[in-house]
Amino acid sequence: MGQGAVGQGAVGPAGTLGLAGVLSLAGTLVGDSGVQPAGTPLPLDLGHTARPGGDALSHGRGLDCWEVRKRNSSEWCHFVRSNPDCRLEGGFLDYLDGVFCVFPPRLLPLAVTLYALWLLYLFVILGVTAEKFFCPNLSAISTNLKLSHNVAGCGHQVFSLMSPLHGVTFLAFGNGAPDVFSAVVAFSDPRTAGLAIGAVFGAGVFVTTVVAGGIAMVKPFTAASRPFLRDVIFYMVAVFLTFMVLYFGRITLGEALGYLGLYVFYVFTVVLCTWIHRWQRGEGPTPPSPWEPEMPTDAEEQESSGANSGDYGEEYQPLLPSPESSLRILSTALSPLDHRKWRRKPWYWRLFKIFKVPVELLLLLTVPVVDPDKDDLNWKRPLNCLHIVTSPLLCILTLKSGTYGLYQIQGVFPVWALITLVGSVLATVIFITTSNERPPKYHCVFAFLGFLASAMWINAAATELVNILRTLGVIFQLSNTVLGLTLLAWGNSIGDTFSDLTMARQGYPRMAFSACFGGIIFNILVGVGLGCLLQMTSSQLVVKLEPDSLLVWILAGALGLSLVFSFVAVPAQCFQLGKAYGLCLILYYLAFLCVALLTEFKVIHLSTA
Repeated sequence: MGQGAVGQGAVGPAGTLGLAGVLSLAGTLVGDSGVQPAGTPLPLDLGHTARPGGDALSHGRGLDCWEVRKRNSSEWCHFVRSNPDCRLEGGFLDYLDGVFCVFPPRLLPLAVTLYALWLLYLFVILGVTAEKFFCPNLSAISTNLKLSHNVAGCGHQVFSLMSPLHGVTFLAFGNGAPDVFSAVVAFSDPRTAGLAIGAVFGAGVFVTTVVAGGIAMVKPFTAASRPFLRDVIFYMVAVFLTFMVLYFGRITLGEALGYLGLYVFYVFTVVLCTWIHRWQRGEGPTPPSPWEPEMPTDAEEQESSGANSGDYGEEYQPLLPSPESSLRILSTALSPLDHRKWRRKPWYWRLFKIFKVPVELLLLLTVPVVDPDKDDLNWKRPLNCLHIVTSPLLCILTLKSGTYGLYQIQGVFPVWALITLVGSVLATVIFITTSNERPPKYHCVFAFLGFLASAMWINAAATELVNILRTLGVIFQLSNTVLGLTLLAWGNSIGDTFSDLTMARQGYPRMAFSACFGGIIFNILVGVGLGCLLQMTSSQLVVKLEPDSLLVWILAGALGLSLVFSFVAVPAQCFQLGKAYGLCLILYYLAFLCVALLTEFKVIHLSTA
């Protein structure tokens, strides 16, 4: 798989995940089929592919794949299969070949409908993997590395001043994993780099206007002054740096490292400000700050991931517990449904759960989850022994789209068979030497294995997501930038939108509002910095960016303008945010979206002499 597998298990913002990151990124820069000559910047087209009215030549790749829609329908299949620009990098499915060769031209609407449904399901896969498998294993890893438990928190954990790193390290990494993986995968191919820029900037505009405005309309509140100003200033600096990189048309090794260094500085600033604030108030570490309140926990909404299915509370436990058989433990652990919860949920929740069951079942079979909050650490001996086989097999079959897994040693024995054999032996040994009741001393290793396996799942889904978006761009003659700022940005932000608005309705609008600005700082700095850094080699330390579309500049300007508006308007209102402020932000986003679409369809364009 060319460069499509870039970013499996991208290294988190904390150095504690270095080992997992190195393992998951192994082979990223090896075997690239399109290595540039030394001294020639690697070109990344931003918005070029499928640009209406664009040049027919695409940087030495022959005809632009977008040209296929200008041909007679009888020539579509031959054009796609013979044109190098129509070859998708990485991924398991060739979507362009499917829509133009497998489906006859008269069934093109059916193909587009199926692709759209598959696109939505890919977003479901990303969300489920990050929420129920990636984040819990991050929590277990930090616990085993002797960090505060709250530092590892993902999703809706309790915030505490004991852990000033919580929201800006592991929480940001867990919540931003789909965004960062999508950006890294998109940057891996020059033809889809516009998706990365469009998604990073588009999600920034969406979250800082629609989500932030929605919070203010749902629950008017007084914003926390210092955290808000800190986050907005850092975000404006990140946007300005990206604007300058686009203006000069290249990003060097120092600039890519500067993105990551700026995020480290941001983390340091958050910690320092928290400690200074605590010292000024003369408070101990226990009481929560008024601008960092405790997070409410809704026990009823804590949905079982299967790894803790069957744990329905103390009232459902037998008075005289008896040892369960291994078969019963396995069947219970593999059940993604909580039958008691199922009966009291509305019909639409049940319908959505039915769609999630297949992917949850696959994840349960391939990704172990360690839960430090449980007495047994979520030790399920038969399932965990099965994970010894399935998790490494998943990693080797998803790395480079199975290229390494299908490789035959000495032309005889495939690598996947060797992994299966070794895993089976280890699983047998562990099963014999352990018991169902007590986890082994090395159970923490399963957290690292689960982290790596869930990262590979996210990367595989992100690769398919980027490829199908590029295919839709070719079909509808849309640029990668507009696809990134709409579909990819909306899909990656929908989970944060619902969680933030729910948080605001529950009476925690300050926390939700802070998350709007703090989380996307991680996405832009780590997404752009890591995405470009992984494209550099020892002989090529410059990546060339080519923002040859007016839409890119409109997108960057809209994000910068929205931040300046909030930076001025919020203090002007003495940080009292209400429905008027929220309505202005939402109207601003609608106006931006109209301008972006008009620019995409050439209604708005630059006049040329």
